[in-house]
Amino acid sequence: MPVVKVSVNGQDYQVVCEEGQETHLGNMADYVDKRVAQLAEDVGQVGEARLILMASLMIADELSDAIDEMDGLRSGTGAEDASATYEHLASRIESIAARLETA
Repeated sequence: MPVVKVSVNGQDYQVVCEEGQETHLGNMADYVDKRVAQLAEDVGQVGEARLILMASLMIADELSDAIDEMDGLRSGTGAEDASATYEHLASRIESIAARLETA
């Protein structure tokens, strides 16, 4: 299995991943690093573990919101509501992808 070197908050980590997932893993690590950097800028260097935990919770919150939106679609909110929700989700996905690309 490939080992990828990633950096978060200036600290390097060796992470194992599935074959072919190296780029994806690097992009995710870059996203986490950016979130940690934003937090460090806002609250200062309060310790690596705390910064990574806070960033993880922020990312989990984003994921939770997206899951809630998808659950709303599954509950049959109607074609018009579903269309608007799909457009909103597409916009959010594009926004996240753009942030990953610039990471």
